[in-house]
Parts: sequence; structure tokens; C-alpha cells
Amino acid sequence: MQTPTEIKSNSSSFSNIIFNIFIPVMILNKGTKLGLTAVQAVLLALSFPLFFGLYSIIKEKKINYIALLGLANILVSGTLSILALGGIWFAIKEALFPLLIGSFVLGSSFTKSPFFKTLFLNPAAFNVTKIEEKLDTTDKKNIFESLMKHSTQWLSSSFLISATLNFILSLYIFTPLPETLNITEKQELLSKQLGQMTLYSMPMILVPMMIFVGLILYFAFKKTSSLTGLSMDELFIK
Repeated sequence: MQTPTEIKSNSSSFSNIIFNIFIPVMILNKGTKLGLTAVQAVLLALSFPLFFGLYSIIKEKKINYIALLGLANILVSGTLSILALGGIWFAIKEALFPLLIGSFVLGSSFTKSPFFKTLFLNPAAFNVTKIEEKLDTTDKKNIFESLMKHSTQWLSSSFLISATLNFILSLYIFTPLPETLNITEKQELLSKQLGQMTLYSMPMILVPMMIFVGLILYFAFKKTSSLTGLSMDELFIK
């Protein structure tokens, strides 16, 4: 059974993704069908991550990185749409974001706080106190730190794979815009291509990546369970 803190944390993360990533992308994709111009669609889409980002800074006194990522994503996509720049530009953009995230995750593996360790040792979900108690020797601590480092590096590789798949799929979908079209027609065509990208990226990119990340998590949990003597259930807060 989840604790109130864990439920709140999961709900917050879900809301972050919905309002900072999913809704703005859908607005950008479907804006023209709703009667919005390209500029209006971009401004409306930007309002969501901008609001959540400012809310986090003012109320929670912290930076909302998901909102920041959503803001950057919409800014770049919106600029390309307004300027009616298709083809290779969108392919680069679709590959660049997961590549930047992957680089950040990889870089963290060489610090004292690897990204996976920060994710794994979350007291809202994992029994951190019990795990640390079981890591009662220097050898166990060193093995655990190595596990966190290598799991972080494997996680970073998932973003590299995502960047590669995004680039290939984008090249297929974002074909060069015919020069015979005017700016409005180009923007409408780009909107359709964005919709196709969103549709096809789910089964071709998101699902395989979720499986890959799931395997990394499973291996890390299993290794930690073996190292600490705790069962998989005991690793989590109930």
C-alpha cells in the first residue's frame, strides 16, 4: 500500500508530464485545427510550462526541470513551426533533446550523486534507512556505489538510443516542405507532420524505451536485494 507522501509524489510527477509535456505538444500539433494561428498555438502551448515553472520557483522555492524541458521543447518546436522550417531541422531537434538529457545523466555518473542513485534512494518510495543499514561493510557500500554508477550509465545509453530512433523517424516524417506552398500552408503541413511524429513515436520509441528502462530498474533492484538480503518488497515503502 502506498503512503500519502508516495501517492502525492507520483501524482505530482504525472501532473508535471501531462501539463508540461503532453498538453503543450498536443496544442502545437492540433492548433491549426482549433482555428489558432501558428503564433497563437505556440503562445498557448508555452503558457503551461511557463506557469508551472514560475509556480515551482515562487511557491516551492525550487526549479521544475520538467517544466524547463517542456518550455525549451515548445520554444524550439514553435520557432521551427512559425518559420516553417521542416526536414532536417526537426530531425535535429527531435534527436537533440534526448541527447542532451542523456549527456547530463552520463555526466552525473562520474559525480558523488549519480542520477540513478538520486532516483533510487528516494525516501518517498524506497526504504532508504533499511537499505543503508544493510550496507554495513565497506565492500557492500563500494559494490552498491558501483551499481548506482553503472545503472546511471546504462540509463544514459537509453537516451542515446532514443535520440537515434527519434532522428531516423523524424527524417522519414519531416520531409522537405514544397517551395510552392505559402507560409500558412507550410505551417499547416508541419502541424500534420508533428501529429504523425507524436502518433508513431509512441509504439516505435516510447514503448521499447520503457521496456529497456524497466530492465535496468529490475536488474538494479535484484542486485540490491541480493546485496542487502532484503526482499524486493522490503526495498519499497508500504
